[in-house]
Amino acid sequence: MAMLEGKRLSLAYSNLKHVPVECVNDYFDRVEVLDLSHNNFSELRSLTPFTKLTTLVLDHNLIPSHVKFPPIPSIHTLWVNHNKITNLVVFIDQVRKCFPGLRHLSMMNNEASPSFFNGGTFEQHEDYRMYVISVLPQLTALDDAVITDDLRKESRRIYGRSASASAGSRKGRKVRKDSS
Repeated sequence: MAMLEGKRLSLAYSNLKHVPVECVNDYFDRVEVLDLSHNNFSELRSLTPFTKLTTLVLDHNLIPSHVKFPPIPSIHTLWVNHNKITNLVVFIDQVRKCFPGLRHLSMMNNEASPSFFNGGTFEQHEDYRMYVISVLPQLTALDDAVITDDLRKESRRIYGRSASASAGSRKGRKVRKDSS
């Protein structure tokens, strides 16, 4: 079931709903890359001891929008492709709070990340990207694309927020006026 290679632990394709206690006890202090893809995770409390994680792969699970991630500041890569994420604002706010060092996020084929592949329009896909980049300005890649400085500027122009602004609240938001 568990396959450890160096600092990478794979529990993929194991029909799990949580990380088994024996895996937590045996590996929590040395695992940096954890692959939990193709399982049945919908909550992630069992990840709390894994404080050295840098990469978390949760593709093809049952992760909902309201998932409660444990705070793991060392995570820089998060993959949540093919899950049950329907509310972008709620999900991205949780990601912002729990993974302040996040650089790479992939959440393709979730309802909250519209694209050609799941019935979304080009405009919906672009709006999704702009919103995520405005809330997580430290990202260097979103889904399958690198984030350019121009894209970052455009997201600030459209949403007028930064990572320090509450993702779920527009109250009290300062509106930036163009100097032109």
